[in-house]
Amino acid sequence: MLVNYSSSSSEEESEDVAVHNRKRQRPNGKDVSPPLRKRECTGGKSGMENSERVDGAVEKRESSSCQAVPRLPLPASLLNMFQDSEEQHVDDCSQHGGRLRSFQHERGNWATYVYLPYEPDDVFLELLDELRAGAEAHGVILTLAEEFHVSVSRTVVLRHHWIQTFVQSLRKGLAQCRSFVCLADKLKVYTNDERTRTFLGMEVSTGCPQLLEAAKRVDETMDEFKLSTFYKDPSFHVSLAWCVGDLAEKLQGACLSELQSLVDGHEDGPFQIRLSCKELRCRTGNKVFLFPLQ
Repeated sequence: MLVNYSSSSSEEESEDVAVHNRKRQRPNGKDVSPPLRKRECTGGKSGMENSERVDGAVEKRESSSCQAVPRLPLPASLLNMFQDSEEQHVDDCSQHGGRLRSFQHERGNWATYVYLPYEPDDVFLELLDELRAGAEAHGVILTLAEEFHVSVSRTVVLRHHWIQTFVQSLRKGLAQCRSFVCLADKLKVYTNDERTRTFLGMEVSTGCPQLLEAAKRVDETMDEFKLSTFYKDPSFHVSLAWCVGDLAEKLQGACLSELQSLVDGHEDGPFQIRLSCKELRCRTGNKVFLFPLQ
């Protein structure tokens, strides 16, 4: 004799229903059996309900043994995932020698300018030490420039997504410029537009027409991007050193005359900065692009 063992409650339930249906039917089609109570597991998955069939209606009631499981709290890492990730940037001028920004720091804004580079030699650096000592004797403490160059543009704010097309425009405009030579030999005092810094520079005396032409080509790109163009009557120069604040009056007059005498009375003759202009450069943020001249 073979016995079929069911492995699940659903199979048992199916058998019970089938037997019950056969017993409750008479030849005349009348149902004489009592109502069938449907069995449900009360200790299974959470949220299960017991169902009873009474007089053809299904009544649902929540099992006392099937309590709702409370939701677990979300981890803090997920809660903070979609908060504004942009950090507030606070300028600390003490980290920059007391310098103040010409424009507010904002993520995605890149300080950008075009310039002619100058690579200093030992003779130049020795002269700078003498000039700083001379200025200090007049109560002005100068800090050496981080790099030496002649600017052919203002410093402007360039959005990061503009960089590629901005550089392409510059490259196209400067493609026809030819290489040339610049000489600088006269000291001059400058301040920035906000008059928050004072500079000691050496003004260019030879090569100004070529620099003007380069600045004109750069201005065309600046106009294209609606950025500030260069000064109308520029004084091309190499910035040598700077100090915080407007100390132009202190540096000019007797102080500047003494400093110029150090330049003119150099042991090898009057000192000149000689720039061989074979390429222009554009610095935007931490990127530098080169533009060779013909």
